[in-house]
Amino acid sequence: MTLYTQLYRWYESEKRILPWRETDDPYKIWLSEIILQQTRVAQGMDYYLRLTERFPDVRSLAEADEDEVLLYWQGLGYYSRARNLHKAAKMIAAEAHRYAHGFPDTYEALRQLPGVGDYTAGAIASFAYNLPYPAMDGNVYRVLARLYDCDIAFDTSAGKKHFHQLANEILDTTEPRLFNSAIMEFGALYCTPQSPDCEHCPLRTFCLAAERNTVELLPIRKPRPTLRDRYLNYTLYINKENETLLHRREENDIWKHLWEFPLHETAEAQPHSVHSLSLTHILSHQRLHATFEVKKVEILPTIEGCIKVKINNLDNYALSRLTLKALETLRLN
Repeated sequence: MTLYTQLYRWYESEKRILPWRETDDPYKIWLSEIILQQTRVAQGMDYYLRLTERFPDVRSLAEADEDEVLLYWQGLGYYSRARNLHKAAKMIAAEAHRYAHGFPDTYEALRQLPGVGDYTAGAIASFAYNLPYPAMDGNVYRVLARLYDCDIAFDTSAGKKHFHQLANEILDTTEPRLFNSAIMEFGALYCTPQSPDCEHCPLRTFCLAAERNTVELLPIRKPRPTLRDRYLNYTLYINKENETLLHRREENDIWKHLWEFPLHETAEAQPHSVHSLSLTHILSHQRLHATFEVKKVEILPTIEGCIKVKINNLDNYALSRLTLKALETLRLN
């Protein structure tokens, strides 16, 4: 029995019903792939449903303002994905007449979209058009590392190239959509990071890591970078009309184009009052030490770049997950 037969039999029996698997709409498949680039399915599902309800096609997304797109993305993190999504939607809408489906329909055209790299383009091409390109995510890297007992770090340039070659070698070019869906699902549900059930694995016959007892050691990652510490000191001014100040981040830094309270960043931790809240927030390369100090004032100060907002209307602005967490704790409403 072939690897494909075993994998497909398992997949048909165990696969999850996911909305982006139940459609051949390239727009919705593209949207799901962007959401799932840095997000688990369980977290990404609600965002996918909300985004497709509000923006059912590429034109509706293209015609929205960026602030609204960011608001719908709020809490999902890696906001450059949302900005690139919006920019790409505008490009697609402007060029829709060039494509039979109103959407880029070749790997090369997909690769030109902002936020779409080699592997995301391959995934969209295979899922939307059944073109013979591998789809690569963390689950696929893990399955391939174990099947081939590969000890090359998959998250390096050389590693990504090597694993892409492995994926091309193993790809079922007659059924790329089915194969990519099945191998991704197998990694997500069965060939898990810790304690996979190798004894009963349907692919055990083909797995070099199971044969050599190296499953728990794979895949290999490059050493994680040292986190950079940053100290963010926010002030929540609140006047008697229950208004506060917000500032939109414009610099090329974290949370670009999101809104936040007036900020003073310092090189080290600062003394803070008993009326402040302290939170630590970890990003991929940074550890943020944030304080949120609430100040009740008669008149809001004039601060360049800040706008006046009713506390009850904060939900209308795209805020970082850190700010949302602070608001949940402070309960200003």
